[in-house]
Amino acid sequence: MTKVVIIGGGPGGYEAALVGNQLGGEVTLIERDGLGGAAVLTDCVPSKTLVATAEVMVRIENARQLGLHIAAADVSEVVRVDLGEVNQRVLNLAGAQSSDITNRLRQDGVEIVSGTARLEGPTTVVASTPDGERTYDADIVLLATGTTPRELPDAQCDGERILNWKQVYNLTEVPERLIVVGSGVTGAEFASAYDGLGCDVVLVSSRTQVLPGEDQDAAAVLQRAFERRGMEIMSECRAVAARREGDGVVVTLEDGREVHGSHCLMAVGSIPNSAGLGLESVGVEMTPSGHIVVDRVSRTSVRNIYAAGDVTGVFALASVAAMQGRIAMWHSLGDAVAPLDLRNVSSNVFTTPEIATVGVTQKEVDAGEVRVASVLLPLGPNARSKMQGFTDGFVKLFCLPTTGIIIGGVVVAPRASELIHSISLAVSQRMTVDDFSHAFTVYPSMSGSVAEAARRLHHRGEDLLTH
Repeated sequence: MTKVVIIGGGPGGYEAALVGNQLGGEVTLIERDGLGGAAVLTDCVPSKTLVATAEVMVRIENARQLGLHIAAADVSEVVRVDLGEVNQRVLNLAGAQSSDITNRLRQDGVEIVSGTARLEGPTTVVASTPDGERTYDADIVLLATGTTPRELPDAQCDGERILNWKQVYNLTEVPERLIVVGSGVTGAEFASAYDGLGCDVVLVSSRTQVLPGEDQDAAAVLQRAFERRGMEIMSECRAVAARREGDGVVVTLEDGREVHGSHCLMAVGSIPNSAGLGLESVGVEMTPSGHIVVDRVSRTSVRNIYAAGDVTGVFALASVAAMQGRIAMWHSLGDAVAPLDLRNVSSNVFTTPEIATVGVTQKEVDAGEVRVASVLLPLGPNARSKMQGFTDGFVKLFCLPTTGIIIGGVVVAPRASELIHSISLAVSQRMTVDDFSHAFTVYPSMSGSVAEAARRLHHRGEDLLTH
């Protein structure tokens, strides 16, 4: 029986364990914090639970648009946010999800080891457990150790006033004034959530616009929504330090200005958990940033060692980590496998509104890397959008100009994470705009606008013009 040892129990690790066991491997999974990893315990599940709670507050606040009047000048006078209770629910849900994953793995016969691990050779893994060191022989090794929040040298997080995204659930009261440093996905999501909970939020962004890595049309919509709700966005401002001062914090900017608040959330990226694994001694290639280099079947530079998830730096999404882990097992255990294709990956930013994307990006189009026909359809005229009091957002589709094959899309809307699936399916199946738009949609619905965008790219046999 092939012996498989997996280091790390996040989506890349536990999904690989399930596949490895299914294919007849003898699977051992070593995890130090709990099954599910950061995605379940401190990242995706907790943060999106917090976001979902904040969305309820936003809907109550917007009820006036629908003719539903709150008997108070401010929603906070009617609904009191108990952040301690909110965060306890968040952590309870994360713990329950972790327990479900643990139970599933044990039922399938996966050996779960609590501890840290390192390589002492290409086929030898040493685990440091509460009961001492244990050595495992491995035919196949998968590294799925994730990342750790990055901290600035002069802004060390203390878990009380200066927080990273793992520590934010320690809060028991809504901050009076929260300074969020970093306007990437993590910073934007937390800024949106705490703004929804009634917190005064200052977002410090080193770029001209929030979400610099996302579709810029979508980012512009989100920035306008943030500013309309009263959020202060400090663009082109780089934070260099943060310190506690009395009952608050002071964030120092590169130009010498200081920003005062009650709390500070540092969302300035992450660093890979690759140190201490013994990678150098066995010849596993890494990037200068410490990420593990892998090919499209998750294999490292050492033939029997694979890697999956954020530690590879391929695409920091739980869904990608899980697929990398599955692919590693399919490939190493001789099953049929298709290499990872990032063009089919859909992703979502859980802000209000949400931003969902798949396939070709506007950045690639603008750089001339691919020639497309495209259309951007605002959602304001959509009947369902009007019913819900939603005025921001759009659907954008990209297709090949000669064939009309859909190769990418963007949705900015409430529940964009659900709407993107149809476009994701079209991209993966190389569906044409005509085939896509001929499928029935419900009226009234937001998905009707997705089909309408495809109809506007109707293919008549000649090259489509870029709209």
